[in-house]
Amino acid sequence: IAMALANGPELLIADEPTTALDVTIQAQILDLLADLKKSEGMSLLFITHDLGIVRRIADRVCVMKNGEIVETGPTETIFANPQHPYTQMLLSAESTGSPDPVPDSAEEVARTENMRIWFPIQRGLMKRTVGYVKAVNDASVFVRAGETLGIVGESGSGKTTLALAIMRLIASEGALRFRGEDLRARSTRDLRRLRSEMQIVFQDPFGSLSPRMTCEQIIAEGLEVHGSPDGRSRREAVIAVMQEVGLDPATMHRYPHEFSGGQRQRIAIARAMVLRPQLLVLDEPTSALDMTVQVQIVNLLRDLQRKYNLAYLFISHDLKVVRAMSHRVVVMRQGDIIESGTAQDIFNAPQADYTRTLIAAAFGNKAA
Repeated sequence: IAMALANGPELLIADEPTTALDVTIQAQILDLLADLKKSEGMSLLFITHDLGIVRRIADRVCVMKNGEIVETGPTETIFANPQHPYTQMLLSAESTGSPDPVPDSAEEVARTENMRIWFPIQRGLMKRTVGYVKAVNDASVFVRAGETLGIVGESGSGKTTLALAIMRLIASEGALRFRGEDLRARSTRDLRRLRSEMQIVFQDPFGSLSPRMTCEQIIAEGLEVHGSPDGRSRREAVIAVMQEVGLDPATMHRYPHEFSGGQRQRIAIARAMVLRPQLLVLDEPTSALDMTVQVQIVNLLRDLQRKYNLAYLFISHDLKVVRAMSHRVVVMRQGDIIESGTAQDIFNAPQADYTRTLIAAAFGNKAA
């Protein structure tokens, strides 16, 4: 923003400036842009797929589809009385509802107790440790089969670090159990047999897929690593999982750049699901997608959870999606879990000031 304003422009083009930001930082950036527009007397062209932001910051709106402007008008008019079917579809495309209830008898898939992840700060020629970055402090969480545990918090709060530690991808202290087994007592060789049962879908559908591999190779890679059957059986498994996630098997020979963002995320989900995991870590799986595709991915994840009784760790800064997906929610700040409970309790009656601030920033209401 500072670089863009250096020459005192009359027009500032903001192309998805808040997409990768958590809700509190997003609100700050929007307030900053609104203040700068007023103080500098400049025009602002704001490009986004988040209609909540459009309603908050725009005076007028243009709706585009396939390179054409299909509707334009004052913001209030567009939101209150949309005329074009595409605009109506965009406004109705919001992740709503709640997940299916989980029975009390559901098996516990993963649990941490007093998990701690500290990274040493080393300085000097001898690399002497002078302190620690306390990424996660005494985190105790659990998730059951068929359940979604939402993990929310601002950037740098430790959400992804906690999830990676649960998968034993980074070292941690404290108890860590997967299906009742102590993972910290397992050797690397023993862990390899469990890897197929815990998978991850990353945030970036563009950067998380190798551009050198076809769709088929990407999805089948896990089967090869875990010593699955011959090539013919692998191809059959790839075809089956592609159909399951809504992809045409005829496209399996294409490369990632030939797919849309939503299709790439479906490939990432297929890559994880082909191994039939019990635990799936979803690290911001919808943040890079537009609203209509976001709803489709949320519905797909719900269907897969219902069909396979999957446990989800759902990491997101989009609290609307978290509310629609999660049974329980953990709120993190600077490595600490400051609040946890059922999704209904967290969203309807948050106890911590920080949680109220997050919810106010996400839903546009005043913090209590």
